Amino acid sequence: MDTSKDAIVTWCQEYLADLLQVPAGAVDPHADFDRLGVDSALAVSLLMEVEERYGVELPPEELFADPTLDAVAEYLHTHAERSVA
Repeated sequence: MDTSKDAIVTWCQEYLADLLQVPAGAVDPHADFDRLGVDSALAVSLLMEVEERYGVELPPEELFADPTLDAVAEYLHTHAERSVA
C-alpha cells in the first residue's frame, strides 16, 4: 500500500467526498474540517477508517489539534514509515 503523503490525502479526499456526497476535488486538504462540513461524527469515522486502513493509531487529540486532511496525511505518513522501519 502506498503510504506517501499524496496517496493518503487522495484516499482521505475520496473517503470524505463519499460521506459528504460531493466530488473528491471539492474536498480541500488544507481546509479545516468545519469549513468542509465535517462534524465530529464524520471526523471520528475518518479516524477509525485510517487506523484500519493504514495500521496507525491516530489519537483524537492529534486529529483535532490541526483538523485538516493535510495534517492527517502528514501524521499517518510519518508514523506508517516508522512502523515499517
